Amino acid sequence: MEPGEFRAPGVSMSGFDGPGDWRWFCLDHIRAFNAGYNFFEGMTADEIEAEQRPYAGWARETRAFASAADTAGPRWADFIDPLDAINARFAEARQVRPDGRPLNDADRKALKVLGLKADADRAIIRKRYTELVRRYHPDRNGGDRTHEKALQDVISAYTHLKSAPAFA
Repeated sequence: MEPGEFRAPGVSMSGFDGPGDWRWFCLDHIRAFNAGYNFFEGMTADEIEAEQRPYAGWARETRAFASAADTAGPRWADFIDPLDAINARFAEARQVRPDGRPLNDADRKALKVLGLKADADRAIIRKRYTELVRRYHPDRNGGDRTHEKALQDVISAYTHLKSAPAFA
């Protein structure tokens, strides 16, 4: 007889009293066990029908997940985080403008591309855009096109921010 490495349910099933017991079989014996195993053994026709419904197991309502913007962040007053690894995730979501206008994710991303903070106004955005276009444009760099992707990102960010409600 070979040592058992395949687990099969035993006589008592999992329930309130614990996980139940298991029997261990070798490959040949687990194949024989699986061939004769009947999950529905001892059930009435109504119980079998209830188990086979497509939504069986989904009867309980689940809670909705919270997004990072909805939470104020971790409340660990005594936790020392020298690299600010935990709070960094929540700092971006808490960024607000001095005038109280909300920033969406696209606004934050565009500001990051331009290297600006949330308190930037239209004049600062325009000035930073001009600086970056001069830095990355091939005509200003002797025809060097290595910064073409960065230039496209800057133009796209500026175009977005120009029409963003937070900066109107």
